[in-house]
Amino acid sequence: RRFAVVTASGFALFETALGACAVAWSERGIVGMQLPEASEGRSRSRIQRRFAAAQEAAPPPEVQRAIDGIVALLAGKAADLSAVALDTDAVPAFDRRVYAATRGIAPGATLSYGQIAAQLGDARLAREVGQALGRNPFAIVVPCHRVLAADGRLGGFSASGGAATKQRLLMIEGARGGDTPDLFDAPADGA
Repeated sequence: RRFAVVTASGFALFETALGACAVAWSERGIVGMQLPEASEGRSRSRIQRRFAAAQEAAPPPEVQRAIDGIVALLAGKAADLSAVALDTDAVPAFDRRVYAATRGIAPGATLSYGQIAAQLGDARLAREVGQALGRNPFAIVVPCHRVLAADGRLGGFSASGGAATKQRLLMIEGARGGDTPDLFDAPADGA
């Protein structure tokens, strides 16, 4: 399904450890995020295409707090984005449920598409969960990069750079991503 038309009142670019990200907002909250493209100009062009009526502006305080959290998270610091206000009016109901479940995944942790589907009440909806995450307009705030395939492989990622970007985000957070064993595979020692 396609998203309804979303009206954003403003957008801003901001620098992160990965490059220039962008955020668009309405009076109700963030309506869209843009992970870095190859250049700041391309990031700006992409957010302007998605939110043509939005004007580039200084973000309001609540959006600036979200930006600060995103910058910290992408620099490898602890940041909780779960309270960031999102304007989901144009998001289909199923996708909103998927995004709410995904927002519950802590930095450094991962779940599978099937685990998210099971949280929603039907593990057979794993494919639909993946499709909803592929449409995620709130990347990073809705941490779709923390959702992996059932066998531990990365699965898809629709942002610029694809699976390599997903892997990089997981590495920044200290999470296991992909099918390479690491310290997370060691048995717990009770410590």
